[in-house]
Amino acid sequence: MKLTQHNYTEETPPNYEELKKAANRMANWKERLAAVEELGNWKTEQTISILLNRMNNDPVYQVQEAAYNALRNFGENVEMPERNEYELIKDTDKVLVRIKKSLPADHSYEDFKMKLQKMRSDIYDTYKGDKGEDFEAWLQARWEAAPVRTKR
Repeated sequence: MKLTQHNYTEETPPNYEELKKAANRMANWKERLAAVEELGNWKTEQTISILLNRMNNDPVYQVQEAAYNALRNFGENVEMPERNEYELIKDTDKVLVRIKKSLPADHSYEDFKMKLQKMRSDIYDTYKGDKGEDFEAWLQARWEAAPVRTKR
């Protein structure tokens, strides 16, 4: 992969605290991505630390990749982590089953999707960011595979 060199400033960004919060906001991958891209314009120990954290720990690969590119542009000797093809957030399938079972037996996929988005926006957002165009098909397949609520 060819990196495009771009300029950066070797000082702390004026909105550093805001960028730091956005880079760690787990319920919004697009905000994390935007923050990482902005932090890539400012080379300091603090911004490098945040970028390393996002590169190594973000569940959304696009965010990891943006952090990696920023760090490489800074001249840091980093390796891109491998893409996680499995469970991005621990026990996601268990959470999806619990949400499905909490709904009436005749609920729709849209009901399930809305409840997931409301109750676990972190899961919804992370997988939406990771799966991209395949997100709807992935989520619907998980919903269909989850056991239905049974009467006792």
